[in-house]
Amino acid sequence: MKKNVLIIGAGGVAQVVAHKCAQNNDILGDLHIASRTRSKCDAILESVHEKGAMKVEGTFEAHQLDAMDTAATADLIRKTGAQIVINVGSAFVNKYVLDACIETGAAYIDTAIHEEPDKICETPPWYANYEWKKRDLCAEKGITAILGAGFDPGVVNAYARFAVDMMDEVKSIDIVDINAGSHGKYFATNFDPEINFREFTGTVYYWEDRQWKEKAMFETGKTWDLPVVGPSKAYMSGHDEVHSLAANYPQADVRFWMGFGDHYINVFTVLKNIGLLSEHPVKTAEGQEVIPLKVVKACLPDPASLAPNYTGKTCIGDLVKGTKDGEEFEVFVYNVADHKDAYNEVGSQGISYTAGVPPVAAAILIAEGDWDAKEMKNVEELDPKPFFTVLDRIGLPTRLQIGGLGGEDKAWTEA
Repeated sequence: MKKNVLIIGAGGVAQVVAHKCAQNNDILGDLHIASRTRSKCDAILESVHEKGAMKVEGTFEAHQLDAMDTAATADLIRKTGAQIVINVGSAFVNKYVLDACIETGAAYIDTAIHEEPDKICETPPWYANYEWKKRDLCAEKGITAILGAGFDPGVVNAYARFAVDMMDEVKSIDIVDINAGSHGKYFATNFDPEINFREFTGTVYYWEDRQWKEKAMFETGKTWDLPVVGPSKAYMSGHDEVHSLAANYPQADVRFWMGFGDHYINVFTVLKNIGLLSEHPVKTAEGQEVIPLKVVKACLPDPASLAPNYTGKTCIGDLVKGTKDGEEFEVFVYNVADHKDAYNEVGSQGISYTAGVPPVAAAILIAEGDWDAKEMKNVEELDPKPFFTVLDRIGLPTRLQIGGLGGEDKAWTEA
């Protein structure tokens, strides 16, 4: 049984991870959190203790770390005795932290695909550009590496696997992410603005007719009538999970849809059209070199600051279509989360909550052996039922509608 967890990162998602690890430290053992800015880790630990989150008495320590320094990360893993690393830092650090885990033998969990700061929307499938290049090495060394174990990617991959397992043949997987909440700010992003904007400034890649196809962002929109949140406009977007699901279910069309309001689209479009979302440096009239995207990030609210006043709910799920017993069959597998409930429990808003709970569930499954694969896996390559069982227990219950949207609604255990 693997024990002792090192959390890398100190943003809104890391706060959720820290609270959930503390609530399950009887299973996960000693806990540590590390970030480039030690004070952010200290603030998270203070929040954990204020909420009385530690289930049993134990260690929870903060550390300073540049996670792009593989040697330093490996040294910290050894120093803390961590056997599981939950990486919820910037996507720019993924490959370095993964290398440190391979070097030390620690299990690795992340929540997004690795990105290079100067590259946006690389050639699909994105996982093949960095992470999948280490699959053989992980298998050779017996390293468990669970890729994309947030909500999307992550839980939605498990939803797809669960739905596909109900069918004889899968034909399409549409992932729909709707945030029907309100933060009360003029304009803000729910997670790191730099990563958020990068998702939507590049090409929209999707998988259809057994090939990669392309669209422009906001080119294709559709209104989805989802449980609890009701009719919501979403746009086809490029996203991490499409790239592994397309590899594992090449016979299915795979698309990702993200909800956006008109105000977000208008502000985003202006910022993009005047060059403020560029990742390439420019020089000011005074000769100072700046990266426009980082300037915009510095001017926007910290996503963590949105939590106290956030209201409303999220609905994220998969509409999966195929055949069963010779007939057309579809099912919508989903979760609904509440922003205010998330804040009351862990001090974070609902988007951070949905992203932060799943990697802790994955860590519990590694610790208990169910997901200790000793090789690299995307979430849909693992049994989803133990995952759903833990998610139900720690805050993200899974439901489904048989027959598709509007169909018979039930808990996944009733299916």
